[in-house]
Amino acid sequence: MHLLNLGILAHVDAGKTSLTERLLHSAGVIDELGSVDDGNTRTDTLALERRRGITIKSAVVSFPVGDVTVNLIDTPGHPDFIAEVERVLGVLDGAVLVVSAVEGVQPQTRVLMRTLQRLRIPTLLFVNKIDRRGARYGDLLSSISERLKAAVVPMGTVEGLGTREADFLPGLGPTAPAVLADGDDALLTAYIENTVSDDLLRTALAAQTRQVLVHPVYFGSAITGAGVDALVTGIKELLPAAQGDPQGPLSGTVFKVERGPAGEKVAYARMFSGTLRTRDRITFGDAGEEGKVTSVSVFDRGTDLAADSVPAGRIGRLWGLGEIRIGDAIGVPRKAYEHVFAPPTLETVVVPGPDTDRRALHLALTRLAEQDPLIGLRHDEVRQETAVSLYGEVQKEVIQDTLADEFGVRVTFRETTPLCIERPVGTGAAAEFNKKNGNPFLATVGLRVDPAPVGSGVRFALEVELGAMPYAFFKAVEDTVRETLGQGLHGWRVTDCVVTMTHSGYSPRQSHAHQRFDKSMSSTGADFRGLTPLVLVEALRRAGSRVHEPMHRFRVEAPADTLATLLPVLAALRAVPRTTETHGSLGVLEGEVPAAQVHRLERQLPGLTRGEGEWESAFDHYAPVAHGTVPERTRTDHNPLNRKEYLLNVVRRVG
Repeated sequence: MHLLNLGILAHVDAGKTSLTERLLHSAGVIDELGSVDDGNTRTDTLALERRRGITIKSAVVSFPVGDVTVNLIDTPGHPDFIAEVERVLGVLDGAVLVVSAVEGVQPQTRVLMRTLQRLRIPTLLFVNKIDRRGARYGDLLSSISERLKAAVVPMGTVEGLGTREADFLPGLGPTAPAVLADGDDALLTAYIENTVSDDLLRTALAAQTRQVLVHPVYFGSAITGAGVDALVTGIKELLPAAQGDPQGPLSGTVFKVERGPAGEKVAYARMFSGTLRTRDRITFGDAGEEGKVTSVSVFDRGTDLAADSVPAGRIGRLWGLGEIRIGDAIGVPRKAYEHVFAPPTLETVVVPGPDTDRRALHLALTRLAEQDPLIGLRHDEVRQETAVSLYGEVQKEVIQDTLADEFGVRVTFRETTPLCIERPVGTGAAAEFNKKNGNPFLATVGLRVDPAPVGSGVRFALEVELGAMPYAFFKAVEDTVRETLGQGLHGWRVTDCVVTMTHSGYSPRQSHAHQRFDKSMSSTGADFRGLTPLVLVEALRRAGSRVHEPMHRFRVEAPADTLATLLPVLAALRAVPRTTETHGSLGVLEGEVPAAQVHRLERQLPGLTRGEGEWESAFDHYAPVAHGTVPERTRTDHNPLNRKEYLLNVVRRVG
């Protein structure tokens, strides 16, 4: 049996979920087509998805194509749920990117294609909605090639375009040999000699598709079924089967976590090597945690079935691993979990409703964070507030509805604000010595903060000998440094720096005669964890830090005659156009804009461009805040910037 793990991706409303329904129907898995409008599709199972008519969570469903079993993963199309797409990309063998024949290439289409090409995932394109008025063929093919920067091979032609009778006629067109000849020497020779055969052409097409050199393009309609059989044939013949040795070392990746009916944690994992069996004890995650698999199921013909094992190549649902998280490697790590999209750049504070149980709210948010780690919960114990990270306003609305529908918790939110960072601007050093000059801790810690290149993150280094004190104390300092840098001088995460330990010292283990260990005379890890924040923030204060706000790169396509109206609005919202071009009646602006202004611009664009403007933006970099008051973020720690307040809280806890 051959396996293929296939992702369906698209810009929102391109017809991705409808195509999934049609594929399942064509394979005989379902007897009746579900409808997004009617809220009865196989993969949009959440009540919220059915009510809103959009995919929010990825879903797995299986169907057979001849001797190939396809595990199809339907993914969200809305950019606010790009994190859900990211987790799926790492487990795919191939993908189908859906494009609307009416709207054509849209902003999310471009983002997804760039990512698929970067990750070298073989991809077919399916141009949906050929039965809709306004559907295009020839000029859309040119637009796909140009805007997606992809070598495309049309897999047929369309008749009756834009009518209910529209159909797709399979067959490689006259341009295929020229496109494929660039990547195949034998085909190039045959092309020059005019001796190209169908077999040679199709062999080259399959090879180059699997190498991500070309992208076959199919046209059709998920509603009428036109072109779907040809697409199914392409999925079977052109995309690579899942690889992996069932007898090899155990290796897999968790890409989704949900809770079962009884509240139990269920992990979705793709196995790349080995065979995972029920009752196996396995290691997972960066810390090498252990757990016992109590039950597994695999996907087959539209449902998931209880099984004894999950072999290499398959996707399984796993029970019994209570501490497992999204992104965890099972067994031997295949590769480091890579974030291919930028993290969230917005944040909002959750405001409980008047009758909301705060403990129930905390549990509900924790459960949501299990399913989407990038929500990034940030709890302020002093103010009893919780902040969540966001990609956009739609995600905020979905969180609100999910809390109400699934957990019975009513909340509102404060205004969304950008998530800034801090970077050191110079070098600063500080040290405190064991029980001297007001240091109540049995520890000596000296730290120096130096700026580091942009994008380098945080590095911890030593200028003292590792054997100068127990390793556990060095580890306590390093862990506390990283934790403390989560809130800099202005409350934002500090990054792109090197923190070097310059001084160390401790009081050796002591005890009174015939008595047990006396922690009042001997250093403990708590001493180093308590002292490190005071030393680090003082070093950071001497180095100085600058707040940087997230900036998005943007691209606007709009009628050229609307640019004169659009440019002043962009300027007022601190957007900086870098290039301005006109192509006939079309104007194209590219530039950068603060993340805080993106939502406002998206709302204003239709009115400024007669409803014809198209906006595309994505995080690009952080830039120093250059306008207005430097934004401050409320602290959620014991505030080591205020020594008296900090010691009042921490020493009392240590003691």
